Amino acid sequence: MTIKPDPSVKIPAELGNVHFVGIGGSGMSGIARLMLGDGHRVTGSDVRDSANIAALRELGATVAIGHDAANLPDDTDTVVVTGALWQDNPEYRKALQRGLPVLHRSQALAALIAGRRLVSVAGAHGKTTSTGMIVTGLLELGAQPNFVNGGVIADLGVSSGSGADPLVVVEADESDGSFLLYDTSIALITNVDPDHLDHYGSREAFERAFVDFADRASELVVISSDDPGATRVRERLRHGSVVTFGEAADATVRVHSIETDGPVAFAIDFEGRTFRARLRVPGKHNAINAAGAFAVLVGLGHDPGHALAGIERFGGTGRRFELHGTVGGVSVYDDYAHHPTEVAAALAAARTVVGEGRIIAVHQPHTYSRTQAFAREFADVLEHYADETVVLDVYGAREDPVPGVTGALVSERFADPSHVAFLADWQAAADHTARISRPGDFVITLGCGDVYRIVPQLLAALGRERG
Repeated sequence: MTIKPDPSVKIPAELGNVHFVGIGGSGMSGIARLMLGDGHRVTGSDVRDSANIAALRELGATVAIGHDAANLPDDTDTVVVTGALWQDNPEYRKALQRGLPVLHRSQALAALIAGRRLVSVAGAHGKTTSTGMIVTGLLELGAQPNFVNGGVIADLGVSSGSGADPLVVVEADESDGSFLLYDTSIALITNVDPDHLDHYGSREAFERAFVDFADRASELVVISSDDPGATRVRERLRHGSVVTFGEAADATVRVHSIETDGPVAFAIDFEGRTFRARLRVPGKHNAINAAGAFAVLVGLGHDPGHALAGIERFGGTGRRFELHGTVGGVSVYDDYAHHPTEVAAALAAARTVVGEGRIIAVHQPHTYSRTQAFAREFADVLEHYADETVVLDVYGAREDPVPGVTGALVSERFADPSHVAFLADWQAAADHTARISRPGDFVITLGCGDVYRIVPQLLAALGRERG
């Protein structure tokens, strides 16, 4: 059983020396970076080394590889854990035995940013990109925000940063309800597409959490005008200040004239004026994300034209349509998409830039519950948007295996089985992908697990096949 946020845990007034169990992830490493910036001594551990851990070590953190009770220093005051940990983790158990306050990462972040003006970005998908756009826009406008994002902002090379302003921008995690812990000033809701039903139990409970999140915002709610779930949430809000964004004719910030040939271009109508922009990233979904970020920046008091110009400088985030290399004319990309809507958006964006080439999707289903619930939807999206698909086995993350739930649930639902292969062995998957590829093709790995780790195998297989 994994670790859930425990609201009964008393958050200490002073966090003191902080130990992070699972410090290497984007969210955890981002919080650790802010802790270091605030003068805390930071120690931690993770199962493997990474660029995030190397960066934290350079900033003064002490990080062990592997989980062991001995990793927990004797003078630790507070322990921070990620929800991806199991309750039998030796460092977690030792912290409990010693009576130390053990905080879920969301609780640690809430304590760290208490009393500051907070922009919280939530939604089933699009929140990492939207957060990156807001942060980029603020920096271009001369602001110095604090921020914690779920992915590395490409042009900054980090997922978090400390600034001199009392403003904090965070990607707020709705997966376990922890986004309700924050004292949000401005809430941005990108969409309310049903997800994380393993935690919420029903679509109604999932949407009710977003209603609570929005109504708690002290200043402003910015919410999609297009997403059906967001529309249902909006109709239930009691909040007195709501701004909508999207393509709907009645949107407060209306997006139109979207051009998806290469980097996306579009126009925004706002308060009787029209503003035009061209981003550095592709995809219609990014024009919509930019509209939400625009609404937040204007809500913070910035000039609309300058705000949109700042967003134009956004260069993407790590694991979002990220190019890793080209071998023999075949380009290999990686994307974090792990919900059918996200997969459709990623592949549609790829289609706008692939030209005459084909798209070969390498899909790693994420969690047994999501795979079981959305196998048909994943198959439909992959078959519609990709020319060829390779399905890997399920990345279980926080869940125990479910009998009969494998990647084959997705591949077996293709109408035309000649364009899909279920290959649980990664080397076999890489070799198959290389064999079916040809110059001009895009290979794109899809998933929020560890599918990005197959990229070196794909590049090597392409080298053998096409070299």
